[in-house]
Amino acid sequence: MVATNPTPAVEVRGMVNRFGAQVVHDGLDMIVEEREVFGIVGGSGSGKSVLLRSILGLQRPKAGEVRVYGRDLTRMSTAELKEVKATYGVTFQQGALFSALTVLQNVQLPMLEHQRLSPRALEELAMLKVRLVGLPDEAAGKLPSQLSGGMIKRAALARALALDAPLLMLDEPTAGLDPISAAAFDELLMDLREQLGLTVVMITHDLDTIFRTCNRVGVIIDRKMTSDTLEGITRNPHPWIQAYFHGERAARFVSHGT
Repeated sequence: MVATNPTPAVEVRGMVNRFGAQVVHDGLDMIVEEREVFGIVGGSGSGKSVLLRSILGLQRPKAGEVRVYGRDLTRMSTAELKEVKATYGVTFQQGALFSALTVLQNVQLPMLEHQRLSPRALEELAMLKVRLVGLPDEAAGKLPSQLSGGMIKRAALARALALDAPLLMLDEPTAGLDPISAAAFDELLMDLREQLGLTVVMITHDLDTIFRTCNRVGVIIDRKMTSDTLEGITRNPHPWIQAYFHGERAARFVSHGT
C-alpha cells in the first residue's frame, strides 16, 4: 500500500501580488505542514503582511493558488470563505481588539459569528479561553485600554483560539514587548501548540522568537520565498539571509550551533 502525503495546512503556489506597477510577489511558493511553527521574515516592504492577508482570504492575489487544508481560497465565494475562516485564528500586530468591548466580549465575537450558543455557554466558553492564555479572571471584564501590552497580546490570542481552530496565524506576536514578556508569550505559544496540536504561521522580526519557537523559516527575498529549517536557513549563502541571521543580534544563537 502506497502511503499518501498529508495535506499541508497552508500551501501557496505561484502567488503574484502587485499594486499598479509595483510587483510585491512574483511566483511565491510556500508550504506549511500540520503542527509545525513556520516563521516568515523579510526586509521592510518585502510583502510579509500582503502575504498574510492573501492567506487569510482578505486579499485576492493577481495569480496563483492559496490553499488552506487543501481548499483554494482564490476560487471561493464569500459564503465558502466564511466557512474556511472558522478553521484559523489570527492576531494582528497591535492586538486589534475592539476598544469599546471588554476582553470577554472581544473573545466572544468569533463565537457569535460562527456558532449558536446560549448566553451562559457563550460566557463560560469565552472564560475558558481567557484562562487558557494565562489571563486572570478579572481581566475578562476590563477594556483593552486597561491592559498592559503583554495582556493585550494574550487577549488577542484568546480571541484567535475562540473557535478551537487548528491553524493560528500571528502578525508580529511579540512586537513591542519587553524581553521577559516576549519570552513568556513564546513559552505560552509553545505550550498551547503542544496541548492543542496547533499549526502556527507567524510573521516576526524577533530573532529570539524565531530561534525559540520555529521549526522552519520562510524568507521573502526578491519577491519570492526561500524556506528551510533553522539550521538550513542560517547556512543559506544569500547576502540578505547571511546579514540577518549572522549579524550582531544573531551571534549568540548561531555561535551555539542552533
